Amino acid sequence: MSARRRFDLIVFDWDGTLFDSTRLIARCIQAACGDIGTPIPSERDASYVIGLGLAEALMHAAPTLPRERYPELAARYRHHYRASQSDIVLFEGTLEMLRALKANNHWLAVATGKTRKGLDEALATASMADLFDATRTADETRGKPDH
Repeated sequence: MSARRRFDLIVFDWDGTLFDSTRLIARCIQAACGDIGTPIPSERDASYVIGLGLAEALMHAAPTLPRERYPELAARYRHHYRASQSDIVLFEGTLEMLRALKANNHWLAVATGKTRKGLDEALATASMADLFDATRTADETRGKPDH
C-alpha cells in the first residue's frame, strides 16, 4: 500500500530552485553593467537579486543608473544570459526527483520571473518540457509570479 499524497500540484521556481544558475546570473549582470558603463556590482550584490523580477533586480544591481537606461541594461543582461544559458546545470538529483513525482501522478508546474521565450528555450535546452503540466512566466502576469 502506497502513502497518501499530500499535494496533487507542485509548482517550482526555475532559477536557483531547479537550476543552479546563481553564478551565471551574477556574471551576466556584472557584464551588462560593464557594457553600459555603470559601476559593476560585486558578485554578492549581483547574486542578491535572484528571485526578484528583472526591473527590481536591475534597480538593486545598478542603483545609480537612471531609470530610462534600464531597458538598455536589461537588453545587455539578456544578451549575456542567452549566450551562456547552456552553461546552467540542474541541481544534483533534480531530474530524478521530477521524474519520481511524475511517476507518482503529481502535476508539475513552473512559475518564474523568466519571459515565455526564455523559459521555453531553457526547457528545450534541458529536454524537460514534457515534465511540466503548466508554466507561467513574468510576461504573462503583472510581474514575477509569487502565488
